[in-house]
Amino acid sequence: MPAKDRQQPLVPRTRLLRQAATDLSEAELLAVLFQRGPQHGQAIALSHRLLEEFGGLRRTLNATPYELLAVSGIGDVRLATLQALRELARRYFEETLPMGEAIKSPADTETFLLAKLRDRPHEVFCCLYLDNRHRVIHFEELFRGTIDGTSVYPREVVKQALAVNAAAIILAHNHPSGVAEPSQADERITRRVKSALELVDIRLLDHFVIGDGMTTSLASRGMI
Repeated sequence: MPAKDRQQPLVPRTRLLRQAATDLSEAELLAVLFQRGPQHGQAIALSHRLLEEFGGLRRTLNATPYELLAVSGIGDVRLATLQALRELARRYFEETLPMGEAIKSPADTETFLLAKLRDRPHEVFCCLYLDNRHRVIHFEELFRGTIDGTSVYPREVVKQALAVNAAAIILAHNHPSGVAEPSQADERITRRVKSALELVDIRLLDHFVIGDGMTTSLASRGMI
């Protein structure tokens, strides 16, 4: 068959414009970001190499700048592209709970908290402050610990809740192990925070434990 009659595969950028983005593979989507000029073949090869090196898209986006720059073909421009992509994704999911709007469903809360806490390397204890109509007032990271745990002080939770005039609170913390099963320590601190909040007439609605792509609600377990 003459060369001119052979149908050449569409480059990722052209496929994206002509087809749905969902039709493209992760490597092709990355190649759209990496491609400069006609060098689409190099962009595809680099994308495959990244995904193989780190074991998937999520791990690629969570890699450190040092790890990414060690990959041939990644320089400052492409590093910045990957970092911007990760931050855009995080902010996209944060908007499931816009400040000032009422929580529509537990699923929105879980999506928001997963975006905030899922990939933290250390345990972080956070509070979501709500008004009496369950509208979001503020989200705050209160305590940061090691990979094994964190120290939580109920009086600080109460202090910050009063400062923002919250009527209700949702607690959340992550388990860097990826396992979202509440520990006995999680149950104890939940009871202590709930008792402290009750003294100032603030309701504790839930406490979410965030794992690797999963969450556990202590309220749904009957622990609140």
